[in-house]
Amino acid sequence: MSIRIRFQMLRESFRLDVDFEIPPKGVTALFGPSGCGKTTLLRCIAGLEKSARGILRVGEEIWQDDERHIFLPSHKRPIGFVFQEMTLFPHLSVMGNLKFAFKRAKENQVDLKQVANFTGIGLMLDRNIQKLSGGEKQRVALARALLTNPQLLLLDEPLAALDQASKMELIPYLENLQERYSFPIIYVSHSLSEVTRFADHVVLLSAGSVKGIGKLSQIFSHADVELQPGDDPLSVIETAVVEHDEIDHLIRVEFSGGEFLLPREDLPVGKKVRVAVHARDVSLTLQPPQQTSILNILTTIVEEVIEADRTRVLVKLNAAGTILFALITRRSARSLNFQPGSKVYAQIKAISLLDR
Repeated sequence: MSIRIRFQMLRESFRLDVDFEIPPKGVTALFGPSGCGKTTLLRCIAGLEKSARGILRVGEEIWQDDERHIFLPSHKRPIGFVFQEMTLFPHLSVMGNLKFAFKRAKENQVDLKQVANFTGIGLMLDRNIQKLSGGEKQRVALARALLTNPQLLLLDEPLAALDQASKMELIPYLENLQERYSFPIIYVSHSLSEVTRFADHVVLLSAGSVKGIGKLSQIFSHADVELQPGDDPLSVIETAVVEHDEIDHLIRVEFSGGEFLLPREDLPVGKKVRVAVHARDVSLTLQPPQQTSILNILTTIVEEVIEADRTRVLVKLNAAGTILFALITRRSARSLNFQPGSKVYAQIKAISLLDR
């Protein structure tokens, strides 16, 4: 079973034309630059864009099929929706907002108290919405979406309107959604760090069409992913914990291309963890490094050298099937004379642990 999404819509100078399927579980990110159609597509899925033509099938259920004259209005689609702008009722208390959503769930209603505790709002049910922080409001919005007993949860840049403190407050609750609930989640974002942290699958959007679709690690193994200014390419690598270093308080994780040592102690042996390696944190040498402070060094083969900007090039590397990128100066690339097929050693200066 899967979720089939096909929509076409023309609005002024913008055209949306997509046709793809996503898995029935996990987090699928709609990723791309501002204006590429992410939020518009999410609104189509929610039934909020009545001018959109297409098909939406969730498992065996058909929510929209224009050829068969089927269109479930938004209020009849079993979805939970958390918007970028918090759409809470300001005249109601936290409990009042939750009860409004609770009444929408037609069957198999979830436990209100359990949802309130899961989202960390159990002690603020009597509080006025207008007196909550941004992070608290988004947790109420998340709880309200969960109380509708959704078959599909839609998250439209839920962190975008929050300050850094409020983001850090909300992130743990977003990370725990998959462990607690089995429904699929569609997460809209233009933030590379959010997508690599939360998503299992990615749909790349550009100018209203699908540019790529696949598992997170596969999508970011391509150099042509359209990123926001200030972001640089990265590799997302699935690893497993194989050993603890009790002396230096490190863990060793393995993957197809080698191993990493990471400063972490609380992850059990055998746990699957995801790591991200940014291109800016990879340096290259033609000789095996000796007497270096850098712990993580991989033997790689150069696949491609790509122009990045006026001063830098992006080197695509293959470590026994695992793709890495290194962002280095043109002078360094010219001095080392990298060519496809060259053997080089990648020194990883920093690794982000993205375990959930």
